[in-house]
Amino acid sequence: MNATDRTPADLLRSALAADPARPLVTFYDDATGERVELSVATFANWVAKTANLLQGDLAAEPGDRLALLLPAHWQTAVWLLACSSVGVVADVAGDPGAADLVVSGPDTLEEARACSGERVALALRPLGGRFPQTPAGFVDYAVEVPSQGDRFAPFAPVDPEEPALIVAGREFSGAEVVERARAEAGGIGLTGPGSRLLSGAGYDTWEGLLAGLYGPLATGGSVVLCRNLDRLGEDALTRRIESERVSAVSR
Repeated sequence: MNATDRTPADLLRSALAADPARPLVTFYDDATGERVELSVATFANWVAKTANLLQGDLAAEPGDRLALLLPAHWQTAVWLLACSSVGVVADVAGDPGAADLVVSGPDTLEEARACSGERVALALRPLGGRFPQTPAGFVDYAVEVPSQGDRFAPFAPVDPEEPALIVAGREFSGAEVVERARAEAGGIGLTGPGSRLLSGAGYDTWEGLLAGLYGPLATGGSVVLCRNLDRLGEDALTRRIESERVSAVSR
């Protein structure tokens, strides 16, 4: 990866320039049977569209705080990188009442209504499907994002030294996310380009985010991100590790 990368969004741009066709995130939900594989190019396209929604339609600005009430999911990874692209602080499982805007899954809508700013809801259905009926007081991400532009340019440069991420009460700048991801990725088996990590960890800790997104992005690797992995038996897990050519596991 490029040594001059200072934010997670920089890491994604470098990954896109290096090998846009390689897998980046392969997502399983073992409660629904869903499997989605996103190449670097496909993931980056989702990030660009989401960043355009965030900056344009939702009028988010650098330094705004976004309460991210989503589980470990490929769409959560997209939102984390969209926030980095705009300069918005992603507060994972943060207090909606203290946030400028909120992004919620279907199970946290009541909690999310404490946010007085813009509210976005994700159904988290297979294939990025929309809600049968948009929840009152929210915009449906799956309705709004497809029409957004495929290229993103921030209105203002993103300062890598400004806050970018809050998780488990700890605040990180964009530069700190990149530095820690690079320093710690080897410890979880991400040894360089081509490394493929299976993670069943949640996104509500730094360790879960490292395994499930930032480590693979920082090393040229990829992640097999598994939600509800506890529903998968050991034999089935072994078959998945083999079929997905996983080189390391973080549970």
